[in-house]
Amino acid sequence: SGVRTRRIQMAVYVISSICAWMVGLILAARISSGQPIAGESYEMDAIAATAIGGTSMNGGIGSLTGTIFGFILLGLLNNSMNLMNINSFYQQIVKGLLIILAVFLDMRTKGKKN
Repeated sequence: SGVRTRRIQMAVYVISSICAWMVGLILAARISSGQPIAGESYEMDAIAATAIGGTSMNGGIGSLTGTIFGFILLGLLNNSMNLMNINSFYQQIVKGLLIILAVFLDMRTKGKKN
């Protein structure tokens, strides 16, 4: 189809590495040290935010505005659970249940469309 996949793939890797560098720099500045396990649970937050935002786990369906909405909602949830002094282990359980709920709702709505 004429798409230069090598150039696009290289651009995606460069953009991804620049974003990882920026996040690492911000996280190191935030905790005032370079801890190798500092961002250990952030991948669950990313999955939860995209699932809450309406991105299908099967691929092909999703939007940037939905993902931003999911991150805002997850940030409000994290902040409120921290203010209520809820243990971090229970916070991860709540996030996991949100992912399961979002995937379940995605499966139900996908089943109704077919």
